[in-house]
Amino acid sequence: MSQLALDRLHLAYENQATGASFLALSEVSFKVERGEFVTIVGPSGCGKSTLLMLIAALLKPTSGALSLNDRPISQPGSDRALVFQDFALLPWRTVLANVELGLELKGVPKDKRREAARRYVQMVGLRAFENSFPHQLSGGMRQRVGIARALSVEPEVLLMDEPFGALDAQIRQVMASELLRIWERDRKTILFVTHDIDEAVYLADRIIVMSASPGRIVKEIKVDFPRPRELAIRNTPEFTLYRKQIWDLLEEQIRNSGSWEQGDVEPAVAS
Repeated sequence: MSQLALDRLHLAYENQATGASFLALSEVSFKVERGEFVTIVGPSGCGKSTLLMLIAALLKPTSGALSLNDRPISQPGSDRALVFQDFALLPWRTVLANVELGLELKGVPKDKRREAARRYVQMVGLRAFENSFPHQLSGGMRQRVGIARALSVEPEVLLMDEPFGALDAQIRQVMASELLRIWERDRKTILFVTHDIDEAVYLADRIIVMSASPGRIVKEIKVDFPRPRELAIRNTPEFTLYRKQIWDLLEEQIRNSGSWEQGDVEPAVAS
């Protein structure tokens, strides 16, 4: 049984001033198995982040259906947690207090949420910084706090929207390795949006490639590298083949759309 299922999703926005309709997503269908790590790539504006918002029930589709464990998704819930690119930490709360936030909102007693928060802070390697404030941390450390906060509510599905996009290239690679290390511990189902082709291949069991707007599924690619993975796989001929396959698909989509923009996708650079 698939854990997460999207069935023929459409999302259209209406311009209130002109009445014109803009189709953001069209006929999007795919399934995610329990414990699977799936990455989503596509040109800018294709609806990758919108898909995560629909799964989180922060947006509602115009038509189509979403389900988790065969139950319709109709409202936000702690069974799905979002990690954003901008960290979204509360600056007046310490690392530990930020990680506690979701548990606090769920009404978990203070002693239990403090114990759980400490466990996840340690998991992401920040035990020595639990009393620090966000402004005292590096970008990579702040993103670890965001991941710990999402994991602390024990979601069934972790939704990650360009979580490393604001980091420099070297820290981004380190954070990808750290995420895999954390994921290996309990194999939470992860849906991960990225512009970075290397990142998509390195992390994923399967890659979903989307078209230019309106967003559709162009291809699903299974990644056959064994786990656990080392950064060195990025320099293998097999990795290069995956990279080229995805880049060719995206380049075709962008050129056919007639809108070639800087930053649509990041062609991979061997590391």
